[in-house]
Amino acid sequence: MTALEPLEPSVDPSLGALADAILIPPFPGTTAPRWLLEALGRGLAGVTFFGANVTGDTRSLTASLRAAATSEPVIAIDEEGGDVTRVAYASGSPYPGNAALGAVDDVALTRDVYAAIGTDLVRLGINTNLAPDADVLDLAGSAVVGTRSFGPDTALVARHVAAAVAGLQSAGVAACAKHFPGHGSTGDDSHRSLATIQGTMAEIRVRDLPPFGAAIAAGTIALMPGHLRVPELTGELPATLSPAAVSGLLRGELGFTGVVICDALEMKAASAVFGIPEAAVLAVIAGVDLLCLGRDTDEAMYHAIRAAIADAVTSGRLAGGRLEEAASRVAGLRGQLGSWRDGAVAAGADLGVGRPAEPGEGIGLAAARRALRRSGLVPPELTDPLVVEIEPEENIAAGRFTWGFEPWAAVQRVDPAAGDGAAAGSILAASAGRPLVLAVRDARTVLGLVQPVLADRPDAVIVEMGVPAWTPPAGTAYLATYGASRVCAQAAAEALGLARPQRQ
Repeated sequence: MTALEPLEPSVDPSLGALADAILIPPFPGTTAPRWLLEALGRGLAGVTFFGANVTGDTRSLTASLRAAATSEPVIAIDEEGGDVTRVAYASGSPYPGNAALGAVDDVALTRDVYAAIGTDLVRLGINTNLAPDADVLDLAGSAVVGTRSFGPDTALVARHVAAAVAGLQSAGVAACAKHFPGHGSTGDDSHRSLATIQGTMAEIRVRDLPPFGAAIAAGTIALMPGHLRVPELTGELPATLSPAAVSGLLRGELGFTGVVICDALEMKAASAVFGIPEAAVLAVIAGVDLLCLGRDTDEAMYHAIRAAIADAVTSGRLAGGRLEEAASRVAGLRGQLGSWRDGAVAAGADLGVGRPAEPGEGIGLAAARRALRRSGLVPPELTDPLVVEIEPEENIAAGRFTWGFEPWAAVQRVDPAAGDGAAAGSILAASAGRPLVLAVRDARTVLGLVQPVLADRPDAVIVEMGVPAWTPPAGTAYLATYGASRVCAQAAAEALGLARPQRQ
């Protein structure tokens, strides 16, 4: 775009209104910019929040969005608990993630945790959660989804997805199960490239689809296809842009009648080949109803997508009836969200106190304690230990969120990218004569560092805060938290005598 080009392309007003009706763009900062408020006033569906949006007075922010909108706007966020949190990004989530809940395998607990997450969101004025993750984890092949999954067993994942949907929606927050038809067996991250789901369609139907069927049966209001390729089904396209996946498999075979929300269109799996505006058009053609644009898209990209959708209808590539169908479904979602909110207000619910729960106040820490697993001779209390945390490669969905033992112990952070040998040597030198705790997030990815340390310090305590897919040597003192959220770290700190247990 040159300096002479207008920011807002000329768009037919009626087509522009239909395009607005299916868009939930992001924006920077903790106050809504004027262009966004104006768009809400002409019918924009809503917004997508990211971490930077919820670091200020979120309650006032969401109130300003509602005041500008023509009806209850969609205010969406990724708040899975555990490693993926936007609300508690700076401090770490006060709830364990799905892997911990799957390890406990108490569906009532999962429902209650998600109801608590939903309640926190409602107090902030947020009404749509892009959760739960319904992916079935392949422990051998994929570290992409990791602790975001309830686990590697299809039936377990299905029952907990249903419980999570029920919990969120009981609090008045729309659930959106993801990433259809299943991201758990992919070796690639769809943020970076087009990821291919491993297996035949027959295998995918048995392994990956049941949790999405369970979400539908539980009444999930929305469902998110992933930027995932299934060669037998989608050819070279990601599921998000594939009519066979969205209109055929999801709508036809599974019978989903709710709102289909796409994963962020700026992700390379969708945008690298087509560009974001064209990917938006292809997604709507495929059967997507509501377009999530991604954290780094801006006002100019919002206008470009809006214009691309209008142009596709004018040229005949996108049927006007398909766009109207999508807008109608989103209008129904907004009506449901408004009805829930009106009911909460009428019932006297406290919608004015917006903050996440503190870990000692309720269910999050209790759930994390139940998820903690031990093996070997874990010492009940450590005196002046050296706590070393190995920083993993960044997971784009989670970002570099706050994790680890720093609230309860002095911590040394190690970046394995500096070289395993040098890192292992520095750890051994610093821990001489002191107890050693080594905290990792997916030990199998840093064994070149972990194994030399254990060879010299077999008395070290390993705290696995990722997926416990690696088996430590026999006798190793080992704790598995099934996640790196604040409460998971606190449960481990209590087990090591670094923190005193708080009463619930």
